[in-house]
Amino acid sequence: MTSTILRSERLVLAPYDPSDEEDFVDLFQDHRVSRWMGDGPSTEAADRALFGRIFSKVYDQDLFDVWAVRQPHDSRYIGHAEVKPTAVSGGHEIIYMLAHDVWGAGLGRELAGTLVEHAFDALGLTEVHATVAAPNAASLAVLRAVGFTKVRDIAEKDGSTTVFLTRRQLSDEG
Repeated sequence: MTSTILRSERLVLAPYDPSDEEDFVDLFQDHRVSRWMGDGPSTEAADRALFGRIFSKVYDQDLFDVWAVRQPHDSRYIGHAEVKPTAVSGGHEIIYMLAHDVWGAGLGRELAGTLVEHAFDALGLTEVHATVAAPNAASLAVLRAVGFTKVRDIAEKDGSTTVFLTRRQLSDEG
């Protein structure tokens, strides 16, 4: 699972290397990015611990796919991506985040599409899910552009709303 390298026109998704820790932490510490992830921004220590668990748990136990997202021409780290089973969906969910300085260039669509393709082709899934904070219009637009449809709203304990979306494999795919 974790040795898979994915490529698209403008992205390379490769397993993390321990030397990626500072880039990972910088991405997760950027509140413009992390405010949309999970429970929102975390402490630097928590983000470093999360990075460590990618190796000590996810990769060591071959739990699911997690990648560093890079630009192919210079190998610059620009994001994070996952395809993983989740209780919320009862199936597999795509998770992605891109550095703020590359927003607006269509890379989100390319990244989400690459993750969906991997889920269908390599993992053999027939559907994949995503959850997005309702106010995150950009991510919702990205997911709609790659074929996701809204299934339902999830009311969170803090009063916010998360949108649950699904993309099913079309009969002529795979």
